[in-house]
Amino acid sequence: MLAAKTRWKMKPFDQEKIHSLVNEMKMTPFVASMLVNRGINTVEAARYFLFGENEFHDPFLFQGMDKAVARIQAAIQKQEAILIFGDYDADGVSSTTVLMRTLNDLGANVQFYIPNRFTEGYGPNEKAFREAAAKGIALLITVDTGIAAVHEAQVAKELGMDLIITDHHEPGPVLPDAFTLIHPKIPGSTYPFRDLAGVGVAFKLAHALYGRVPEHLLEIAVIGTIADLVPLKGENRLIAKRGLEKLKSTANLGLRAILKLAGANPKSIDEETVGFTLAPRINAVGRLEDADLAVHLLLTDDQDEAEALAHQMESLNKERQQLVAAMTEEAVEEVEKNFPAAQNRVLVVGKENWNAGVIGIVASKLVEKYYRPAIVLSIDREKGVAKGSARSIPGFDLFKNLSECRDLLPHFGGHPMAAGMTMNLADVSELRDRLNQQAMEHLTAEDLIPITMLDAEMELADIDLALIEEVNLLAPFGVENPKPKIIIKDTAISSIRKIGANQTHLKLTISENGANLDGVGFGLGALADQISPMAKISLMGQLAINEWNNIRKPQIFIQDLAVQDWQLFDYRGGMRMNSIFQSVPNEKRKWIVFQESLMEELKKKLLTDDEVLLIQSAEVAKDADLDGANAVIVDLPPARVFLSELFTGKKPARIYAWFYKENSDFFSTFPTRDHFKWFYGLLLKKGPIDLNRYGDMLAKKRGWSKETIFFMSQVFSELDFVTINNGFVTIKRQAQKRDLTDSQTYRKKQEQYAVESELLFSPYQQLKAWFDQAMQGSVKVEEAMEEWT
Repeated sequence: MLAAKTRWKMKPFDQEKIHSLVNEMKMTPFVASMLVNRGINTVEAARYFLFGENEFHDPFLFQGMDKAVARIQAAIQKQEAILIFGDYDADGVSSTTVLMRTLNDLGANVQFYIPNRFTEGYGPNEKAFREAAAKGIALLITVDTGIAAVHEAQVAKELGMDLIITDHHEPGPVLPDAFTLIHPKIPGSTYPFRDLAGVGVAFKLAHALYGRVPEHLLEIAVIGTIADLVPLKGENRLIAKRGLEKLKSTANLGLRAILKLAGANPKSIDEETVGFTLAPRINAVGRLEDADLAVHLLLTDDQDEAEALAHQMESLNKERQQLVAAMTEEAVEEVEKNFPAAQNRVLVVGKENWNAGVIGIVASKLVEKYYRPAIVLSIDREKGVAKGSARSIPGFDLFKNLSECRDLLPHFGGHPMAAGMTMNLADVSELRDRLNQQAMEHLTAEDLIPITMLDAEMELADIDLALIEEVNLLAPFGVENPKPKIIIKDTAISSIRKIGANQTHLKLTISENGANLDGVGFGLGALADQISPMAKISLMGQLAINEWNNIRKPQIFIQDLAVQDWQLFDYRGGMRMNSIFQSVPNEKRKWIVFQESLMEELKKKLLTDDEVLLIQSAEVAKDADLDGANAVIVDLPPARVFLSELFTGKKPARIYAWFYKENSDFFSTFPTRDHFKWFYGLLLKKGPIDLNRYGDMLAKKRGWSKETIFFMSQVFSELDFVTINNGFVTIKRQAQKRDLTDSQTYRKKQEQYAVESELLFSPYQQLKAWFDQAMQGSVKVEEAMEEWT
């Protein structure tokens, strides 16, 4: 067996609606089911989603938009100083860039300001507003921030500055008293689409100011839309879809410089290019330094400046990666030592001098590892303050639960799945206790087991290029329109190997009834050692098209895999004990030994949790508990009955067949009845024979070993055919006729020969079949049980 990392759960299907889409739109049932599961369950909705979503809503449907546009136009006309107040993440940077380009195009006297993450923290602050007023700013416009700035709005009013807030974060119970608010979720809003990113709201303001859709800004708007993980439906889908097309042929010097350094092919740009190439690099700047660099890079018209700034960004991103790795290691250690996941449904960890710019990434890493909501805090003991970033799991609304702790959080904001905060260090323990209590009420034990929702179970024969191309009509993929995840169950493995410089990735080919599919699993290389050659494997992942040397064929990016049946690993042939230890998982590892002499050497290598079973009788074998175990059979049993009793009715996860034997009897001569007949005739003819003197000569004459002569002599002795005295073998003239199997020595030799034949030297498939029969209790063992109990 090989357990999957998560619970695989198939999404429910409405077969009637799927059938309707299949018939009306001539699409595959797979694609139809994906549309239905995304709430697109009518022919009209499906056509609109796939082909007709090309029109943006009127921006003046936003409450307060007409007032905002009039005020901005008046400021442009009077050349009043305008300040765009942004945020330091990819959404904030792209929002700032969109509005800067818009107002510059319209001739405004405009500049931007993004607070420093470390000295100012998230969102508007009084000091920055006062500095703006001192510089003569008449109009402040926030982008991707401001909806929680109740105090700062009052400060702006007192300073005589008009404040326009554009934001998309969850509104609190009290709204800022600003000149106007442009926000899709505020009370009274009738805007048709509520899920815009911060850059989406800024884009709508630009739309209103231009009097047309600003197509040239879509390549910027797509960055924040994808990076901020908003649902890719409605206007977000339109921004993403059209923005990605614009990105492929962008003339923006900054974007071109970033993509070039990252090695991205413009022709293959998709949502993953934004999510895993552009967004992390833009975010890295604000995480480690001032985000202004990123805005300047996206605004510059100078090639040399673009290249220089892009190199700075690339360097900061590499530094960010190293920092995240080190902090994650420390955070995991903090959890394991002080706040173990088994006792905490919400993880709250903090440390002095942790970089506040990357604590959100570290929180995500903790969620990924422990599958619990996590808050990571950067602690400043001098000031008695902790800055935190939080990430959650389905079933635990961070914003809602943190809102119930407002008395401990003087400054916080966010979404159901992510949040940021600043709090007093003295209140951290109280926050941890309260959140864990809330989690006990809202999260069941099952909620804390990772779950992967699947779109379909597929047969290999159904997977082809046409299917994948049809699936890609649903792109761009993202939140609420995820890339479809499928499972392929119980297929044979044609080939499997580790790949990559450090052998950390997995490459395999599966086959079924003549159909084949290649698969790649990034970071799954270690699993290659946990999958046996004849295993039937189930894969979970995402289909894609692999293009290489102008050849296109389907492949699957493997995200998880499982083997449902028990597995046999064949380590026969002298594999060293150290290699065995490295290959067998520690969990439920049981060592099965038949020779007591091997125990001592084995004990030197054992871990605390290892269990050794010394099997010296069939009764002991019968009582051994091997269900779910990784069972290592160290040496050969003296008889097959030991092994058959050991596994009858048992369900081990894996069997590792080592069958260590220093010297094998298998290739020595096992005498036939004719051999015995010849030797008996010799004794009759020649009389007593001194084996000590003539044994070697007899063996050499017949091409046997000396041990064969001694063996036959012992069998005759047990059958009362001869007497043996000091090496002299003498025939008994009046001996009664008996069968060779009446001799215990003969039977044991015969059994040992069968043990080696069936267990040590059999082909892999035959050995696997033997164990299958043993577990079912159907192994035929001829020897009498009482001889081995």
